[in-house]
Amino acid sequence: MFNTLKKPVNLVFLIEVIVVFLVAFGIIPRSTILGLALLIGFFVLWTDLETATSFFVRSIPIFVAIPFTSYFDSFNIWRIASGLIFLKWFFAEEKLLQIKTFSKKVASNINFQEYQLSFFALVILVFSLFSLIVAGDFISGVKRVIYFINLSLVGFVIYDLVLKKPEIVKDLLKSVLLSGVIVAIAAVMQIVSVYLISIYEFMDFWAGSVQMGFYGSAWSQTAQEANTWFAYFGPQLSLRVFSTLPDSHSFPIFMLLTVPALLAFSLTKIFKTDYSSFKVLLKRRASLLILLLPAFFLLTILSGTRGIWLAVLGPVIILPFLLRITKNIFDKNILKYISSLFIIFVLLFMVAYPIFASDQFGLNKYSSEILTKRLRSILDLEETSNNGRIAIWKASINSIIKKPLLGVGIGNFPVVLSQEIEYAKAGSSAHNLYLTIAAEIGILGLLAALGIFFLILKRGLAVFWDEKDMFNKIYSASFVLYTVWVLFYSLTDAALFDERAFLIFAVNSAVILGLKKASNQRPAR
Repeated sequence: MFNTLKKPVNLVFLIEVIVVFLVAFGIIPRSTILGLALLIGFFVLWTDLETATSFFVRSIPIFVAIPFTSYFDSFNIWRIASGLIFLKWFFAEEKLLQIKTFSKKVASNINFQEYQLSFFALVILVFSLFSLIVAGDFISGVKRVIYFINLSLVGFVIYDLVLKKPEIVKDLLKSVLLSGVIVAIAAVMQIVSVYLISIYEFMDFWAGSVQMGFYGSAWSQTAQEANTWFAYFGPQLSLRVFSTLPDSHSFPIFMLLTVPALLAFSLTKIFKTDYSSFKVLLKRRASLLILLLPAFFLLTILSGTRGIWLAVLGPVIILPFLLRITKNIFDKNILKYISSLFIIFVLLFMVAYPIFASDQFGLNKYSSEILTKRLRSILDLEETSNNGRIAIWKASINSIIKKPLLGVGIGNFPVVLSQEIEYAKAGSSAHNLYLTIAAEIGILGLLAALGIFFLILKRGLAVFWDEKDMFNKIYSASFVLYTVWVLFYSLTDAALFDERAFLIFAVNSAVILGLKKASNQRPAR
């Protein structure tokens, strides 16, 4: 399946995997990453734009930090690769000339309907920049603005590639799926390790070696001190899977956002013939790739992230609305079929139970109900984590009330909690994506962000309804449902802002937006 791309890309990718693996295991020094960064930089400039972009997407989970010096060792390869790919696209496509033409067009006759997404993005950028005026730490704010711009660059390229050549979607989604498989394999290795080594050896390897290689010394130290990788109940602890991601909050987001690609490849054959009967569809066999779905779901559960467990109700709640506004009976059956797979997620808690209950790190568990207790704690407002979240939400709301226009400044959220600004690097947030945005750049910035999410979902639905290609149809329907899942989860966490979670979201969104624009330009039949 993954042999359709040119041989050089597979060779470079294999070298990347081997080097990252050897660095993570401490077999070769981190300084080797400097050579890897040069190789990747040269490759994305040398190869064609489509191949460079597909390579970038498949490499998202294994891009590592470059150890320039002992004090500056957290600058990740993806930042260089995305910048080079963007510049290559920008100058090859003569975008500067197009921007000038666009500016004249806007000045003479602006069509807000056509440029809604651009308008909302501009609003966010403007309020982010203005929020720097009130930011306690101006430099942290500037770094945060650059960070989000850097994260978004590849999205522009993917959008344009899909717009001009929609058939590239399958190659891009192969890379998305491959990235999910890589993360899943690392997660399985992580689970196996808890039965072979002690807690001290686990922390030494995953925090001191793997996380050091992926994110640099600052995050490695934070990971060792924070202890957020475990579910605690008294003296008992169980691993909360995080794979190659920084923690168990961004990990399930990444897994869920690779599922739409998985479903597109595995379910297309089911819908190739008559699918007017939902019962008939249930009797058909999907591709063997569908076997990855329960694996992805189980790993999501094993992240121990209660917010993601509860957020599965999001797509379930909106399903009746989606079925109501979907007029075509065939499209209704596609939605029903894809949604029925959520039952697998629920049933897999029975498989997760003995894993959570088992002895890990050589420590005995006096009770096998650790998963049951964690599930019950979701509704326990007095539970330590829940109590802390509520306090943070209250502090965030009070901050928004006091500073509704510009917030406390982008990248300055720790100010809301009276923390040192350095806590921003450790992921200090409102434990709610939307409150975090409003607290940092104001209510208007939040409304613009909500507008972007709404438009992405709206255009995803439009692609689903209008698309004739069954692969794209299944992908877009899955994208809408799983994005809703992630956005519901974002009510309890801001992990979507993690670099890898955001990148995979940006890739999927760009594909959807490109397909929608391409369908608009397609001649009417």
